[in-house]
Order: sequence, then structure tokens, then C-alpha cells
Amino acid sequence: MRSCDVEQSNFRIQIDQLGRITNTPESDSAIAYRTVNPVALFRYCRHTMENLNALRVFAKVAETRSFTDAAKHLGLTSSAVSKAITRLEQELGLRLLHRTTRSVGLTNDGASFFERCQQILADVQDAENALNRSRAAPHGRLRVHMPVGFGRRVIVPHLSGFIERFPDLVVDAELSDRMVDLAYEGIDVAVHIGELADARLIARRLCNLRFVACAAPEYLARHGEPATIEELDHHHCLAYVLMHTGRYREWQFVKDGLTFGKTVSGRLNINNAESLLEAATAGLGVAMISNFIAADALRDGRLRTILTDYVALGPQVSAVYLPSKNLSPKVRAFVDFLTDLIESNPHWDEAAGDLPYRQAT
Repeated sequence: MRSCDVEQSNFRIQIDQLGRITNTPESDSAIAYRTVNPVALFRYCRHTMENLNALRVFAKVAETRSFTDAAKHLGLTSSAVSKAITRLEQELGLRLLHRTTRSVGLTNDGASFFERCQQILADVQDAENALNRSRAAPHGRLRVHMPVGFGRRVIVPHLSGFIERFPDLVVDAELSDRMVDLAYEGIDVAVHIGELADARLIARRLCNLRFVACAAPEYLARHGEPATIEELDHHHCLAYVLMHTGRYREWQFVKDGLTFGKTVSGRLNINNAESLLEAATAGLGVAMISNFIAADALRDGRLRTILTDYVALGPQVSAVYLPSKNLSPKVRAFVDFLTDLIESNPHWDEAAGDLPYRQAT
């Protein structure tokens, strides 16, 4: 008779092949009944799905009292069911079923084994259901990256609602205008402005930025107001430096359905949009600034729009993440949050209207 030793609490118990507890000097004799103990079953089925599947096959045969019916329910052949039962009986050293040409019945050991099998399989199903529920609910740590201006003015003020909605989620948000490597840095979602350098990434469009050409009233009083794009050559232009290339962002305009591009540079070139706003409001020159950053300064008169015969266009804003066959619930939740938050035509761009868009190069 085969047996196995199991450490439990501060004493050793021995479980024989029938699951009976023997040699239990410190255990209550009342629990030493002739039935298959769950510990023995867990030791048997914990290592391989094959053993767990064998328990499922046996349980279905015991339930239907038929190899044929069990095979139909499980999507197997009768031969496969018979072989699984035979292997299970050999492994346990027990005869579980009485087989005749007309019927299948449980032996006494088989009945005890079936009772415990049902409990084990129910526990496994409960564990699988709990795991699936855990996977479905966003949880854990979410690392996100976003540009400083867009993050500070558009996203961060609304993060409280997202965090309250998912109490099991911790958000690590980095705000910077640098290019990031999502895979290398372990970033789950990045808000990206402009073209993607890595075509392998997945990008969901959030909106197209609109820009506004503007300057402080004090600057315009000293230097005059440019009426055409060509006249910008005679002004101090504040250029935005793209951090990942070191190049100046092209200023793009649309007039009468035509797109015009102009690369400017001046005595002050900045790689941060908020600092660009501060330089413009200080009267240091003409700037091309995103509407969402310039809106307050335009509203209170610190800045004034110029070149009003033209519409200034900006790049696309996207939520970017790594490709995956099964998108993480936390990533999906945050991308959906961004999509709902940022309308296709944001309120701070209403004045720009619907005009053709061409990606800056």
C-alpha cells in the first residue's frame, strides 16, 4: 500500500492510498475516517493540468454513469475517456468504477473519491473565476508619461476621477518633454505629440492640436504686427526645439485651402512649451503656441493673436502603448479615460474650425 507524508502544523500525518489518516499521535482520531483526504488530492493534481483534467473526466463519468455521455460532454472520444480513467486508477492504485457492457457504477472508493473530486474541481473553478475577475479589474501600478504642458493643463486636473474609479490602481505619472522608450523604461502608456518614431507602437488618436501665432501687446507696440508669413523674417521669433531631434518645430499655416510651412529661429529658442508661453508674455518675441496653453493669456490680454488671415496647424496627439495580444485592463482603462476626456475637437480649439490637416515634417 502506497502512502505519503504530509507536514501539517507541528506534527506529521500519514495519508495512505485511500486518503486515510494514520499514525496521528497528536491529531483527533475523529478525523481519521475512511475517505479521500483533500491534501492527498491536491498533492496529486497540483503539478500538471493532465492530472486535473483526469479528475474532470472521472467526475463527468461518475455524474453521467456513461463513458459515451461523458465523452460527448467533454468533447472527447470514448476511447480517450476510458484511457484517462484507467491511468487515474493506476496512479491511485484504486478501482474507482464497476464496468459492465450495459452500465458504469462507482465502487465504494470511487464514491468517496467522487465526493472529494467535486469539491476540488469546485475550488479550482472558484480560483479561476477569482483570477479572471482580478485580471478584468484594473489594478497594480500604472506608469504613464505625458508632455509637461499637455499633462499639466489637460490631463492632470482630471486624474482624480480616474483614480477614484479604480481604487486598486496606483498611477505613476511623469511629465517631461523628452522622448521615452516604453519597453526599456517600463512605461505603460505615453501621451505623444507628433509623428511616432517607432512604427511598432500602437497609437490611438486623441486629437489634432491647433496652434496660434501670437505676441505680447508690448512687443507689437515696439516692433509692429506682421501681416504676412514673409514678414516674420523681420521679427524676433521664439522657436520651439524638438528635444528628440534638436530641430526647430516648423510653423504651419493654412490659407484659402493651401498649406504653408516656415521654419523659424531667433535669439531665444526653447524646448519647453510652458517656458515658451512665459517668454512670449514677457514680450521677447512672436511665438507659435498650442491653443490650450495660450488660451488664458489670450483671454486676459497678455497675448494677442497675429496673422489672423491664416490658421495655424499643429500635430496629432496620441495615446501610445506597446502591442499586446491581450491588452492590460489598466492600460485599456487609461486609454479609454484619455479618449473620453479629450474630444476630437477640444473646446480650446473651437475657433480654429474644421480645416485640412497635414502632419508637420
